[in-house]
Amino acid sequence: MENSANIDGGLRERKRQQTRKAVTAAARALTAAKGLSGFTVEEVCEQVGISRRTFFNYFPAKEDAILGHHDDEHPGELMAGFLAGGGEPGTISESLLTDLIQLTLDIWAAKVDSESATDVRQLIAAIKKEPQLVAKIVGVSAEREAASRQLIAQREGVPAGHPVVVMAVTAIGAMAHHAHETYFSASNTRTFRELLLEDAHALQTLFAQNLSACLKGSS
Repeated sequence: MENSANIDGGLRERKRQQTRKAVTAAARALTAAKGLSGFTVEEVCEQVGISRRTFFNYFPAKEDAILGHHDDEHPGELMAGFLAGGGEPGTISESLLTDLIQLTLDIWAAKVDSESATDVRQLIAAIKKEPQLVAKIVGVSAEREAASRQLIAQREGVPAGHPVVVMAVTAIGAMAHHAHETYFSASNTRTFRELLLEDAHALQTLFAQNLSACLKGSS
């Protein structure tokens, strides 16, 4: 009975994933063709063969449907691997920024690998039509930033408001935003990995500068 329940649960989850992906594909195609304001949720539902209620069980808004489901983009094993990389609790690990960059690259790779070439082309076309969607991709919302801080804080054993945690989220967010923005630009010919690592090296150069002169000030 237990094996049967597990099989049924697995089938239901695969069915949910298939429906989510179908909704995302339809939303992307409609955005590329009509723009974000040029179609309704009902049109997406009609194409996929689901109800409006089912749509909102999966996605809170059209923008979220276009970008795909969060659970499909952040595999649990990647999160577990990142959490395992921390050092002594309460001490910021020396590899934190490097591991955050690698996590960002791994999440991107997992997203691309999980989607067909058609899916990726649809996403690029949708973003070219509605460039503001880039902001959603990099998760600049307060909720996503808070989740990132909690993840880092859990790994490092420090409060989520720790200055290094806050700056780590700010830095990786800025790099990811710029890399995504450039990657999806019409003239880009470089990979996301190349763009993100270029920004990381630029940040490393900047942070290597000597701050002693400005730190001598009294105000």
